[in-house]
Amino acid sequence: MRNNYKMVPRTGFEPVTLGLEVLCSIQLSYRGVSVIIPVIYVIIDNEIRRTYMQDNGPNPYVVNIEELTLENNNFRTAAWTGGNLQMTLMSIEPGDDIGLEVHADHDQFLRIEQGLATVQMGPTELDLETWDAEDDFAIFVPAGIWHNVTNTGTEPLKLYSIYSPPEHEHGTIHETKEDADAAELEEQ
Repeated sequence: MRNNYKMVPRTGFEPVTLGLEVLCSIQLSYRGVSVIIPVIYVIIDNEIRRTYMQDNGPNPYVVNIEELTLENNNFRTAAWTGGNLQMTLMSIEPGDDIGLEVHADHDQFLRIEQGLATVQMGPTELDLETWDAEDDFAIFVPAGIWHNVTNTGTEPLKLYSIYSPPEHEHGTIHETKEDADAAELEEQ
């Protein structure tokens, strides 16, 4: 049995949905009277990530970007989209990559908060230079440069990316790389 409740934390934070689930119960007996007591576990659903991780643009927004990036478990989450700028959060599984791409009309900044990566950049798909990167490394991608970031570690690679102008629709959430690839095919 699961019941969902909304908790409203102190002012300035988004409401969080908690699930309470009864996984088992205990039966107690005393002097002929039996009582069944449910054992309740508090579960923070994956849905919370979607509730908490929302696009806050184009409103003014102040956030601990490292904390926000580390909390994101989606392949891509648009965390702030304005008219001229966008910040997305990414969580890339070990062995996966962003995918080799080029943005003809805008620059991109990426910062790694957790993990190990190989970065590739160059003027063509076949002429790429390679760098190793890890926590606290920044990656600057000029418009027109082919680029890719691959997770070479054993844990999810957590990074954020800033585009100017925005690259994705306001509110974009791709839970997996497959979701992101499917969305890109639909756009073509």
